[in-house]
Amino acid sequence: MEPVNQTSQPEAVSMPRIGDKAPSFKAVTTQGEINFPDQYKGSWVILFSHPADFTPVCTSEFMTFASREKLFSDANCKLVGLSVDGLYSHIAWLRTIKEKIEYKGMKNVEVKFPLIEDITMEVAKKYGMIQPGESNTKAVRAVFFIDPKGIIRAIIYYPLSMGRNFDELYRVIIGLQTADAFPVALPADWQPGDDIIVPTAGSCGVAKQRMENKKEMKCYDWFFCTKKLGKQEIEKKIKKHK
Repeated sequence: MEPVNQTSQPEAVSMPRIGDKAPSFKAVTTQGEINFPDQYKGSWVILFSHPADFTPVCTSEFMTFASREKLFSDANCKLVGLSVDGLYSHIAWLRTIKEKIEYKGMKNVEVKFPLIEDITMEVAKKYGMIQPGESNTKAVRAVFFIDPKGIIRAIIYYPLSMGRNFDELYRVIIGLQTADAFPVALPADWQPGDDIIVPTAGSCGVAKQRMENKKEMKCYDWFFCTKKLGKQEIEKKIKKHK
C-alpha cells in the first residue's frame, strides 16, 4: 500500500470571544508583576499585543499610546501591552524611545503603562495573539477591550504590517461605555455628540407612537429611530462611573 500524502494543516488558534470572561494570568511587566484581570476590576482595560521590540511600527504605536494615556485614563480605561520579548529588551526599547525617538511632534515620550514579558507565549496563546498564518514567533496586533467586570466587550486584530488607528480605539471605548450607560445603539461612523439609535420598538403600539411623536426623536421607519445625545452628557456620565 502506498503511503498517504498528508498536507500540513495550520495550527488551530484558540481565542476568547466577545462576551467571554477575559482569561486570567499572572505576569512580569515593566511596571512589576500583575494579576490580570483581577487587579483591574472597576476599570476598563485595553490589552494589546505588538510583534516585537525595536521595530518601527511598534515604536510609532507605543509613542502614540503613551502620548494619549491620559485621554484613555480620563475615560476610566487603563492600558496594558504585551509582546513575546523579554523584560530587559522591553526596558531597553522603552528607554530608547524616551531618549532618542522623535516622531510626529512626539518626543521624550515615557511609557508608564505595563508592558508584559511573554517569552513563553503563554499569555499570547491564551488570547489568540499568535496567528500561524501570519507568524509562529510573533504576536499580531491584537486589541482586547475589557470592561470593569472583566468581560471582553470588543476585539480588533491588525496584521504585522499595519499600525493601529488610535482614534478608533478611543471611539470604541467611549462607544461601549455610552451604549452601557444610556442604553442605546450607535450608528455607522458614530462620534460622541452624534445622534444615537433608539432601541427598536417592542410592539406595534410603541412603534406607532414613535412615528406620531417626533419631538424627541427622528424616525425613518418603525424600526429605525434616532435622537440626540450631547457629548457633554456622555462625558458627565462616564466620569461619574470612574
